[in-house]
Formats: sequence, C-alpha cells, structure tokens
Amino acid sequence: MEGVTSDLRIAIADLNAEYASCLDDRRFDEWPELFTDDCVYRLQPRENHERGLPLATMAFESKGMLKDRIYAATQTLFHIPYATRHVVGWPRVSLSADGHIDAETSYVVVRVRENELPELFSAGRYLDRIVAVDGRLRYKQRLCIFDSALIANSIIYPI
Repeated sequence: MEGVTSDLRIAIADLNAEYASCLDDRRFDEWPELFTDDCVYRLQPRENHERGLPLATMAFESKGMLKDRIYAATQTLFHIPYATRHVVGWPRVSLSADGHIDAETSYVVVRVRENELPELFSAGRYLDRIVAVDGRLRYKQRLCIFDSALIANSIIYPI
C-alpha cells in the first residue's frame, strides 16, 4: 500500500502483540490503555457484520466501558477460570485520507482450563482503526469479527 512503511507495519504488529499479551498474561488493567478515550470495541459474528446488523456479543463505546468490563470480569463475575492464548497474524494495513490507519488482522484464540485439553475458543479477524496519541499507536476502533455463528456461552474476557 502506498504510504505504508515497514516501520508502520511493525508498529501495528507490536500493538497487536501487546494487546494479546495483556489478555494472555492477565494484565487486564493494562488492556484499556491500548485504546483511545472515545474508542469503540465490538465482538460480533461475521454474518451480522457483513449484513450491517448492529447486534454484537460485546459492545463498548469508551475506555471507561472497557475498564468496567475488566472490573466485572475480574471482580464480580462468577465463572470457571480459564486462560487464553492469542495467535495473531500479520496485519494488512492502509492509510485513510483523514490520517487514521486501517488494519485487518486474522486471529485465533485458544482457551485453556485446568485439567482440560486446550480448545479453539474463537477464530476471526480484527478490523481496526488506529490513530497516534502522544506518539503512540492506539485503537480508536477494534471490531473483533468472529467467523462462526456459534460461540462459547462463557465469553468473560475480551477476545
């Protein structure tokens, strides 16, 4: 893509790696800091996304809402504990006329529970709008579009 440098692609791949690391290493309080204050985060099935339907499994519209979700997931929700491992692909990147960065990245999330075999938890793609804030890349919008119409009934943590 014109205007997309190798350094920019690497910076976006690093942002994605930090995102996955925050979730996989259970550094949940650091996760919202990867977003702008007025961000959008949505976990949505591919069919709804492609048809322009608004129904989403998770939908947050600010960093404050992300922090609320983390508080709920770590302090108030009762669930069988699990860990995740994100496998994130190399981003496809383009620049918009108004200065933000669009990126599309495939992902797979494996869920691991104690004394159980790992299971494929979610597979899909991230559709991101990324901006620079104080010299650091941040997600202004992250759409997690999962490929299957079926999802686990216990999505506690962000994908």
